Amino acid sequence: MATAAQEYNREDTRPVKLLFQDEARFGRISDPAHCWAPQGMRPVVPMHIVREYTHIFSAVCPSDGQSFSLILPYADTAAMRIFLAECSEYFKEYRIVMVMDQAAWHRSKDLGDYENIRILYQPPYSPELNPAEHLWEHIRENYLRNCIWPTLEALENVLAGILKNIMECAETIRTLVGFHWAIL
Repeated sequence: MATAAQEYNREDTRPVKLLFQDEARFGRISDPAHCWAPQGMRPVVPMHIVREYTHIFSAVCPSDGQSFSLILPYADTAAMRIFLAECSEYFKEYRIVMVMDQAAWHRSKDLGDYENIRILYQPPYSPELNPAEHLWEHIRENYLRNCIWPTLEALENVLAGILKNIMECAETIRTLVGFHWAIL
């Protein structure tokens, strides 16, 4: 982290912000889960299998709970380039050190350069080192259980509302991703 922060120009006095980045796929395939029902009654849970997906790209800051997310149709180099450009603009008053896994689209030479973002890669096959993974668990367990959506657009609208609520409550992010070793 210190090495990545030292790569900035010495005259750049903006504060350094550590972000953990990840993406997750969400789709119209339902995920039935246990739920409450009165004793003696069997709960009725809607279910369907439709193979349509969308992806959320997010970056979270464990120390202050700030986050930035985009819903994009694919997880590839082009989508990652869009995410990094928008994230760079959103956090333009900071020098960003962004930790991410080694997905192929994260390591592409076509990602571009961003004046305020330096990328650090976590070791391969170690999702447990990325606190952002807990954001996906939180969304799936607390908002998307036993739900179906008539269209992919309807799912994206629900996800946008969830992400907006999470972004507005920094304490939620800090609770989910604020591990002692991830806080500067």
